[in-house]
Amino acid sequence: MKILVSISRVLVGILFIFSGLVKLNDPIGFSFKLQDYFAPEVLNLEFLVPYALLIAIFVVIFETLLGFALLLGYLRKFTVWSLLLMIVFFTFLTFYSAYFNKVTDCGCFGDAIPLTPWQSFTKDVILLLLILILFFGRKYITPLFTRNIRSLVIFVGFVGCLWVTYHVLMHLPIIDFRPYKIGANIEEGMTIPEGAPKPVYDYEWKFNVNGEEKTVLTKGDYPKVDGEFIGVETTEVQAGYEPPIHDFTIERDGENHFEEFMQEDNLIVVVAYNLNKAETDGFFPVRDITNEALKKGYKVIGMSASATERTETVAERYKLNFKFYFCDETALKTIVRSNPGVLHLQNGTIKQKVHWNDVDELQLPALETATPNMDFILKQRLDSIAVLDQRYRKLMHAKTAEERAQLGEEMGLTPEEYNGDLWVMQTVLDSSNMLFVEKVFNDRGYPGKSVVGEPTNTAAWYVLQHNPDKIPQYLPLIKEAGKKGELPFHLVAMMEDRYLMNQNKPQLYGTQGRTYNDGRGSFIWPIKDPETVNERRKEAGFEQTIEAYAKVLFGDDFEYEVKTMEDVKQ
Repeated sequence: MKILVSISRVLVGILFIFSGLVKLNDPIGFSFKLQDYFAPEVLNLEFLVPYALLIAIFVVIFETLLGFALLLGYLRKFTVWSLLLMIVFFTFLTFYSAYFNKVTDCGCFGDAIPLTPWQSFTKDVILLLLILILFFGRKYITPLFTRNIRSLVIFVGFVGCLWVTYHVLMHLPIIDFRPYKIGANIEEGMTIPEGAPKPVYDYEWKFNVNGEEKTVLTKGDYPKVDGEFIGVETTEVQAGYEPPIHDFTIERDGENHFEEFMQEDNLIVVVAYNLNKAETDGFFPVRDITNEALKKGYKVIGMSASATERTETVAERYKLNFKFYFCDETALKTIVRSNPGVLHLQNGTIKQKVHWNDVDELQLPALETATPNMDFILKQRLDSIAVLDQRYRKLMHAKTAEERAQLGEEMGLTPEEYNGDLWVMQTVLDSSNMLFVEKVFNDRGYPGKSVVGEPTNTAAWYVLQHNPDKIPQYLPLIKEAGKKGELPFHLVAMMEDRYLMNQNKPQLYGTQGRTYNDGRGSFIWPIKDPETVNERRKEAGFEQTIEAYAKVLFGDDFEYEVKTMEDVKQ
């Protein structure tokens, strides 16, 4: 019995210390796991969710100190009773989780050693047996050192645990065990290697055979049964390989920009998984560092699981000069244990990652594309105008009343607004936007890339494009901005084409089309020297030929035909 107690004492003590320290390294991650257990579909203890972090800190510190106390032989009776009660509770919890498949990872060892529910239950059963040995043989747990030394070690351990907890909460985990650690490439983490195990399913096919229901089990093949097919149910019997990074997207307005941003040479990403739960004090240093990054030539985006309207409200309130994109909340929680936190990516590889308290530690040397004279006040105003420029146009594109209502509610509009005369309301906004943009044009010239950065340098162009009566006056300014590289030249080409079409003249680049007969007919507006239009398009930065562009404009069935001004008159 002495030998069994000694072996159990060492194994249990070391395991509890290891488990406690691993979770102490990332108490926020453990609190997320507790929230999973507190969910209505698991333990239905939602009232504990606000206290998940406090409970997590208490549990991991208590677990760590129990391990030390067991090895030292400190307060033997209290220690073994505490160990027994804890393991009984966690054995029940892991069994419940495994049997009902509620929580797929118990979080026993944090992200360092992920365990399946049944592996966790097996581990707890072994621990329960070892702790029962300690419980019934506790008289053989001989204390080490003197009582004062044991008390001192426990006190020092407690203080050390508090320091580690404070440090990782104010900064980031000391050791990052997650797939988004520094040096990891996000695209590679999402890749399924060749030959990786695939999931295996059982298929239960149900048929009506002579008035009786018959079930046939296969691994996927449709069975040969002489009867009427009723339905099929599938059950996963063996999970396939799951890449360490999944559910990662960079979405905005229904488009996934993942590929685009994974190719950026220098990308700063601000992660705020839930803006309603964010530490708002963090947005002030984040604003300062992202403004610095923009001036030095870096691309800056935000990522959040909050709604677009909420992200725009936060960006306006804290004067943030970047747009937020949507990503799954669980994925964002995994990326960085700070809300907000900041990452520096190079072609999808995480080079730097910091808590908002440590943004001044980011190393951001100036790039060749640096714009040291960026005017952030003007940029913020133009970003706001860009939102207003599309405010009701989004609703106009809705195909049904239900779709328009859903979009309007997401935008925070009242039914009177999104059911009103959208074109009249947008026209009022367009006129108001133009008043501001005209003042900028007259006082400072075109607000291009060197002044407001990208993509804000296109905001004034869109406003002018939606006020066609002003295009003749300011087209020379647009052309000059294009020649200097302050504005993408393909936008200059589009505006020049629109101007020429409005003047009833042939266009140059083939960007403008028209419909007639109440939309039943369509054509590309006549082009000057149509035989060389594709060369001009390529020089202007267009990737599509006029033939391909025409199909984008009017549908795959549309065939481009050269038209003359005489054809248009007819």
